[in-house]
Amino acid sequence: MKITILGTAHPYRGGLAVYNERLARELIAEGHQVNIVTFKLQYPSFLFPGKTQYSTEPAPEDLAITREMNSINPFNWIAVGRRIRRDAPDLLVIKYWLPYMAPCLGSIARIVRRNRKTRVVTILDNLIPHEKRPGDTLLSRYFCGSVDRFVAMSRSVLKDVDQFDTRKSRAFHPHPLYDNFGAALPREEACRQLGLDPAKTILLFFGLIRDYKGLDLLLDAYAALPDRSRAQLVVAGEFYSNGEKYHQQAQALGIDGEVVWKTDFVPDSQVRLYFCAADLIVQPYKSATQSGVTQIAYHFDRPMLVTRVGGLAEIVPDGRVGYVVEPAAAAITPALEHFLTQRPDFSEGLAEEKKKYSWSGMAAAIMDF
Repeated sequence: MKITILGTAHPYRGGLAVYNERLARELIAEGHQVNIVTFKLQYPSFLFPGKTQYSTEPAPEDLAITREMNSINPFNWIAVGRRIRRDAPDLLVIKYWLPYMAPCLGSIARIVRRNRKTRVVTILDNLIPHEKRPGDTLLSRYFCGSVDRFVAMSRSVLKDVDQFDTRKSRAFHPHPLYDNFGAALPREEACRQLGLDPAKTILLFFGLIRDYKGLDLLLDAYAALPDRSRAQLVVAGEFYSNGEKYHQQAQALGIDGEVVWKTDFVPDSQVRLYFCAADLIVQPYKSATQSGVTQIAYHFDRPMLVTRVGGLAEIVPDGRVGYVVEPAAAAITPALEHFLTQRPDFSEGLAEEKKKYSWSGMAAAIMDF
């Protein structure tokens, strides 16, 4: 089949680009002709919360990526839509993550579909965003009207589709493994490169830091541990919200000097260092659908602690690959303490559970009409 993926890719950075590029490689491996159409302008700089939108990694040489879209220019949407309509791919695949993108992506998809050949499939991160704004529902409804099939990566998002459409084709497939960050390193070597003490039990909070991800809960929980001498909390990821308030909280708790703050964006080439150094990946989210962080943890065979929100508990069976607790510091602390003192072996459960999260399964969900 001839397939166009519409969305974030190099030179942009982050999980969206990683996902689209990894999906393209899977589809190519299955024999399809694939290209990615990404942005000339993704976010105006005043709307972007981080330091830069752009990757420092080299462009992938094995993928056909063109920069065409402007997220805020309707004339551009028309031009891109008409160009793809003439190109007439069998499938247009769109990863949807934010209502802000609905006018751009939805308008292009509507124009493309007029060729009466191209089917539009959307892979849904969220339909109802974690950080809500006026107009979100209206924008997501507009986007949903432009597609032929929905693929949700958590059952909670699949259920959300009913608020916008009850007739179109839909499927559930969990977020596949992020297996593109390289081979595992020995833990001691990863610790050495990051300047961490391998004698400590390393608890890792990883990813872009937004308020809904519950870092404040983790700081409270870590501070409440009866004995922190054996542990080391590492916070790795760029602040996409006010970072000063977290430092102030840690100072008030008396732990700011104990926490290892690695709060620059982590490039793809360094991701494996953090996961190979870590003993437990902690995701104390206050709201969630699914998370790419869990799928990196599975790839590197690292147990997890997640909260019982959204779809996280669906993919982290409690007691088998880690812990599922309520989103409260009082619930997180006992699980951390149990891991520190008992050091349970989750390796068998991790090896078995990760088999569910294949890219071939996601490809099948996209194309199975």
